[in-house]
Amino acid sequence: MKTILTQCKYEIIRIMRNPYYVFWSLFMPIVFYVVFTKIFNSNIENQQEWQAHYLMSMTTFSVMGSAIMTLGIRLVEERTKGWSMFMRITPLSDSAYYFAKMVGQTVIHVLSIAVIFTAGALINGISLSAFEWLMSGLWILVASAPFLAIGVVIGTMKRVDTASGISNLIYMLLAISGGMWMPMEIMPKVIQNIGQWLPSYNFGNGAWQIIRGNAPEWSNIFILFGYLVVFVILSSYIRRKQEAAV
Repeated sequence: MKTILTQCKYEIIRIMRNPYYVFWSLFMPIVFYVVFTKIFNSNIENQQEWQAHYLMSMTTFSVMGSAIMTLGIRLVEERTKGWSMFMRITPLSDSAYYFAKMVGQTVIHVLSIAVIFTAGALINGISLSAFEWLMSGLWILVASAPFLAIGVVIGTMKRVDTASGISNLIYMLLAISGGMWMPMEIMPKVIQNIGQWLPSYNFGNGAWQIIRGNAPEWSNIFILFGYLVVFVILSSYIRRKQEAAV
């Protein structure tokens, strides 16, 4: 247990030093939040609701990016440098290795949520009940699991530059088509029809429902769980094929 906890500690330190995390998961969401709530919001009637809505959008955007890019690219880097192979000759099992990755990433997600929530409260004076703050934070933390699974799939790629390019593309497409940058209602109809089945929209919609006094929709839960199962199976299959080829 002590070895696993030590590994988790080192994972957290390494993530904090990762420029992808600092830029995409903390800096960019806060910049977008300021731009879309302080500059381009003049025609929105209910300012307070929009500011809370967009705060949830940017928090889910941050956590999704951290799960897909930070985790995925780090796994590729470790494999290409031989670190993951080295870990196999240590007492730390593969399951403990990946467990430490998940724990470290989860702690970082807690930090991202806390930082962006605080930014929203300070920048726009967002006023939610303690229950709404807590439940929206818990939803974002738990419902990020499918994106962690996507990050693990990205982590099976052979080259860092390939993983970086593909993870960036997936991240941006999911954010835009999932309604994280702008409300789905103003998107073209075809994007709306596609977006409602994407994990990004269902991830964000759960938080959007909570700040409006509702519970996440059952469809959000089932769709996210479905994506989680698919990507866990896919990553397990790819890893087995890679191990068999060694």
